[in-house]
Amino acid sequence: MELISIGRVESPLRLREDAPKQGDEGAPDAWLVFDEAVRDGLDGIAAGDILLVLTWLDRAERDVLRVIPRGDRARGVQGVFNTRSPDRPNPIGLHRVEVLDVDGTRLHVRDLEALDGTPIIDVKPLLRSIEER
Repeated sequence: MELISIGRVESPLRLREDAPKQGDEGAPDAWLVFDEAVRDGLDGIAAGDILLVLTWLDRAERDVLRVIPRGDRARGVQGVFNTRSPDRPNPIGLHRVEVLDVDGTRLHVRDLEALDGTPIIDVKPLLRSIEER
């Protein structure tokens, strides 16, 4: 299996401790900057679109299988696959973002909690109804 990066995140978030747990919990606006080689794949994306962005959480710990969700000891220790923890064997991030602007191979987005430099591995539109398939 091989994954390739198709771009990178540009964000003021540099450290994990500065990032919110989820994008809608105070993440600053950010940019998705795509490689020129995938420009054609961005055709049709417009301001106002809601996208699911998959990233490779390159600063995650890959040997973690159990965590305390959100550091809330009342929830107890749980298996990592039952949480949104970035630390996991395959640290794939899933982010729901709104496109604010499109500038060539750059998408200005809101609600992205990924750190600056995080590799982008895929983007998909959010489908809200059967008709959008």
